[in-house]
Amino acid sequence: MEAKLFVQHGGLCRKLNHKGECPPVVVAVMVKPRDETRGARQSKSVYNDNWFDRIAINYLSQSVQATSGIRNDKTGYDSLVEAAKAVWQNFNHKKQHELVIHALHKAFPPPLFFLASFFFFFFFFIIRTLLPQSKFTRELYAVFTTFLFAWLVGPCEVKESEMEGEGEKNVVHVKKCRFLEETSCAGMCINLCKMPTQRFIKDTLGMPTNMVPNFDDMSCDMIIGQDPPAPADDPALKQPCYRIICKAKQKHSTDCSNYLLD
Repeated sequence: MEAKLFVQHGGLCRKLNHKGECPPVVVAVMVKPRDETRGARQSKSVYNDNWFDRIAINYLSQSVQATSGIRNDKTGYDSLVEAAKAVWQNFNHKKQHELVIHALHKAFPPPLFFLASFFFFFFFFIIRTLLPQSKFTRELYAVFTTFLFAWLVGPCEVKESEMEGEGEKNVVHVKKCRFLEETSCAGMCINLCKMPTQRFIKDTLGMPTNMVPNFDDMSCDMIIGQDPPAPADDPALKQPCYRIICKAKQKHSTDCSNYLLD
């Protein structure tokens, strides 16, 4: 990262140098903005969606469109992105959260996941009802998440973190989020994915989840069992949007994620 120092000569001087002069004082440092197009210059991820992926993507897209009342004629993941973009552009952040949560409730489970979905929700209903939150349940949630939601966010893997003083595999690491890559918008990531998904998982499965997006490499960590910070304290909500590649067509001076705190 390049940096330039801005110095001030003269003025109030507390200590003279060996020449009897006031030394220059650094009053500001200007750094080159982070290379927000780095992820865009990398080769774009290519997905070969199977029949299950296509059904899931289409069903969620149709659920979002039905909930928002705004239809589009695109297909595949493009249709889902277009539906999300319509929600982002036409509703405030609180309404966005409500619409996405409602769409998720409509999309999961019928008839999207068939027997897999039935097993998933029945199994987790039993766990939520009979077993308290524990290392076992957190790790189990993480494993199932990597299998069932790769069609939405891209390839995932389970990683270890420290929980209650012990190491456990309760982190779902999304290597490069498909949704963030396609939208290239921090605001859409926060308001249409992170915030409503955290609430949906907590309300539906009874498991607190903290989603930590990395806007530099477009990865994300879903920390199962960890309560997310309050919005005012969440670093992700203070992240400026991509100035160049944001597909929400925001002005360069606009911080998309700031809408959440209005």
